[in-house]
Amino acid sequence: MGDPKWLSEDEREAWLVFAEVMVRELAALDNQLQRDSGLSHFEYGILAGLSEASGRTLQMSMLAGMANGSLSRLSHAVKRLEERGWVRRAPHPGNGRLTDAILTDAGREKVVVSAPGHVTQVRRLVIDPLTPEQLEQLRGIGLSMLEALDATERPDWAFSRRPGRR
Repeated sequence: MGDPKWLSEDEREAWLVFAEVMVRELAALDNQLQRDSGLSHFEYGILAGLSEASGRTLQMSMLAGMANGSLSRLSHAVKRLEERGWVRRAPHPGNGRLTDAILTDAGREKVVVSAPGHVTQVRRLVIDPLTPEQLEQLRGIGLSMLEALDATERPDWAFSRRPGRR
């Protein structure tokens, strides 16, 4: 493989800032959701993903990809959400070997109650500190970075339902 192409000082600084932002932003979002809603960021992602899905239903494998987790991690999280009455599982109508996750009415209400605090935190930490030009740059940067990810890391449906996505 040979020697790696080492980062320049500017590249290294950009990488370290980006890495710190990723870690600290996710921790701040997770802390807010835990404190205000009793949900992890992963659990909120599951509920939010189901709330936006047709019929509030998704196959577990699709939901795992949307939530960026393994089927095993998703299964444990969905079990916790089932115990709270927010999600239920059922065999997929077209193929009984597949399992659907379905957002219950109580789960939808949990998303409705949890979303304002989450959106406020996202706005405070990500949106408001940036100018409109920086926000557009951030979107472009994010899309470029997503393009660089391996297809197995970014399923074809990722970001496809939002307007303006490439």
